[in-house]
Amino acid sequence: MVSAATLLMDAEAVIAAAKIDHFAAINLGNLLSLSVALQLATERQEQVTHLVLWSPYQRMNDVADTQYAKVGRALAEADWPSYVAAIFLVLFGFDAAANPEFVEMAKAAGAWADPAVGLLYRRLEEATDLGDLLPRVTQPTLVVREENHSFPSVRVSQRIAAQIPGAQFRQYSHARGDHTADLALAFLGLSTPTTSAPSVPSVPAGMAVVLFTDIVSSTELTERMGDVAFRDASRALDAGLRAAIRDSGGAAIDGKLLGDGVLATFPSAAQAIDGARRCLALSAASELGLHIGLHAGDVIREDNNVYGGAVNIASRICGLSAPGEILVSDVVRGMARSSAGVQFEDRGEQEMKGVGEPVRVFAVRGKA
Repeated sequence: MVSAATLLMDAEAVIAAAKIDHFAAINLGNLLSLSVALQLATERQEQVTHLVLWSPYQRMNDVADTQYAKVGRALAEADWPSYVAAIFLVLFGFDAAANPEFVEMAKAAGAWADPAVGLLYRRLEEATDLGDLLPRVTQPTLVVREENHSFPSVRVSQRIAAQIPGAQFRQYSHARGDHTADLALAFLGLSTPTTSAPSVPSVPAGMAVVLFTDIVSSTELTERMGDVAFRDASRALDAGLRAAIRDSGGAAIDGKLLGDGVLATFPSAAQAIDGARRCLALSAASELGLHIGLHAGDVIREDNNVYGGAVNIASRICGLSAPGEILVSDVVRGMARSSAGVQFEDRGEQEMKGVGEPVRVFAVRGKA
């Protein structure tokens, strides 16, 4: 009978036969192989040195809306070779069907396993949930995903990284020349990447880490300082904030009119947190305090503006922050946990106007 326990036993038998003392566990997709990798990591902490997880997902529900999940068990039970061929098309792309070599490989794959055994694996995959294992991982972990790969979604893989303490998230593009093996070897300290990839995890194309700042009690400050003095101080601070954002690798959005605040986008969470801390230092040296909030997600860029739900949530998080405080969403915290060199204080889930679900936020604290 195939079970998670027997799969783990098979892996342990291979390790014992090979007489391996220490090793890195690398998973290339597939929920069951990921389950084995995580079990090895949590049960053999003295042997497993690193984890590298390619396009991971926690359970089948995470991919319920993908073509992979739609190639259901009914087809597997009715026609196993057709089921395997359909899975190959989903994983390799439907354009591959025109390649004779691909067709032959898919046919051969249909004969690799007895259909009864294959169905057992499918049922086991449907019953697998890795939620209990992820927080127990203690090894350095890299979660890597191909940018143009549609299975699973980037948010699913990012959520996996966020649940593993200290995990890094990296996304690569074949067009850029970064491949899973290159990133894994560099992460393991066995080589350097073949391209000039950024030293911190970057967010996917179409997404950004959004930073909002807002001057604390600007109306009261205007009354106390006077219009001219407040305008001069806020203009000086604004110029400093934009320079700090630029120096951290971000881009202030000139087309966005925010009154007393600045909106900026960053290509990585670590850079955004660095920019936020620089902004806070400038504020501390002036008469003007700041609220600062960060969130990451899809953005729409148009006429030097950015729009979208991620921008709105970043604004709401900024509004929740205390004077002189940086608040970030759980998404940003997960992306930056191992690369920003800071600590995070959990502030719990917060209801936000115009946002359907509560957002968990964290305060950025000193060096980790």
